Amino acid sequence: KMAAPMSEGSPALEPGAAPYGNFPNYSRFHPPEGRVRLLPGGLLRSLFPAAARPLLGLDVGCNSGELSVALYRHFLGLQESKGSLDQPAAGKDLNLLCCDIDPVLIERARQCSPFPASISFANLDIMDSSARGPFLSSYLSRFGRSTFDIVFCMSVTMWIHLNHGDSGLMEFLSFLSSLCKYLLIEPQPWKCYRAAARRLRKLGRNDFDHFRSLAINGDMAERITQILTKDCAMELVCCFGSTSWDRSLLLFKSNRPNHEGRESSEQEQ
Repeated sequence: KMAAPMSEGSPALEPGAAPYGNFPNYSRFHPPEGRVRLLPGGLLRSLFPAAARPLLGLDVGCNSGELSVALYRHFLGLQESKGSLDQPAAGKDLNLLCCDIDPVLIERARQCSPFPASISFANLDIMDSSARGPFLSSYLSRFGRSTFDIVFCMSVTMWIHLNHGDSGLMEFLSFLSSLCKYLLIEPQPWKCYRAAARRLRKLGRNDFDHFRSLAINGDMAERITQILTKDCAMELVCCFGSTSWDRSLLLFKSNRPNHEGRESSEQEQ
């Protein structure tokens, strides 16, 4: 998920061993269907019944895009066999910006995307505060917007946490909450942290800088819920259950004033 480029000649990465989660075949061991099947196909229609289209979505840590495309198809009711013929209609309903720090994975996503007109893939380090602001603002300004309708953050929080520590995780969640009206997040449980650190050591690599000093630990879905609700002005709307690999899908809604007016103002027009 949240990824960093692999150096040439580096050994094959075992699941959980990549220091930034940059697995070249991520969707093979965590298939998109495992998440998509938990989500109502009409979710965006129910969340935004009267909002002007297109809705704008952001997928943070998209890897090579398989899950991004699967979510896009699922929420728009598009069949697997359909691709470019759906683009004009699909783009009127939802435009999705997908970012990852790994340029190799992003290039693969671009080459394989069946919806190049309405799903954009971008190489971006979401923790680089000097780069992310201008880049995201430039994308949003194309639609006359300052925030996204929904942000997807699927199995990214652990990699942020391990590489940037407790303060990095809190800053990341605060930033995401400022970007959107709704946030769909899938936190990795604490056992995945231990497994990632163990596998990294097994390959003879340096341990994660922050792993042994993390004070935010234990039930990570609960801890992240606490941060988002107490510190980031969000409320938990729904838990859609857990995947077969024990990760919860949590939907949050922003209570910030600048995120409240879009749909109500559009209903009056």
